Amino acid sequence: MRINVITIFPEYLEGPLGLSIPGRAREAGLVDYRLIDLREYATDRHRTTDDEPFGGGGGMVMKPEPFEAALGALEAPGRVVSLSPRGRPFDHRTAVRFTLESDLTLLCGRYKGIDERVTEKWVDEEVSIGDYVLSGGEPAALVVIDAVVRLLPGALGDHDSAASDSFYEGLLSAPSYTRPAEHDGRSAPGVLRSGDHSRIEAWRAGQADRATRHRRPDLLDLDAAD
Repeated sequence: MRINVITIFPEYLEGPLGLSIPGRAREAGLVDYRLIDLREYATDRHRTTDDEPFGGGGGMVMKPEPFEAALGALEAPGRVVSLSPRGRPFDHRTAVRFTLESDLTLLCGRYKGIDERVTEKWVDEEVSIGDYVLSGGEPAALVVIDAVVRLLPGALGDHDSAASDSFYEGLLSAPSYTRPAEHDGRSAPGVLRSGDHSRIEAWRAGQADRATRHRRPDLLDLDAAD
């Protein structure tokens, strides 16, 4: 898989993408990251990538020409995704869908966003990682990349680890415990130490259902709607 990120701050992503699962996946040849400096596609000597909005008001808008040039220079942009608070919520299902793409291009907006003409021509979808506004799309890009890459076959050494994560089966995950069995006067559940795998799976399923109903009942409503 090839993931392109168009940003005015490529250095923001360089370090994190070399660490942990994203870094190991790249070393294993499962994914290739291309960090594209948008300023390299600006046409003036100041490398300007933003300008005042038509109609007045505060803030700046990212100019269309640099994005047009950067996207046009890509041999295979694949699915183009703009990271924006206006987008649909990014979730596990979207991450799974993105893993099916051989090429994925993420646009990191800033300020008041990207000129709408870029979105109309190039963008396949806009996604948001939450109902809040960030300084730019770079943190959101890291979230999307991490969620997608860890689902690629071979990225995790243990597939069962991903299969037991929250949202994998539409529910939150069950609570987890590790050694020591006794800590601060509290014990890890005996069923998890019983060695009885059928009982363990039943316990985890019950706990996952309980956690989801208590904390995220909307997930159950979504499943019912599907």
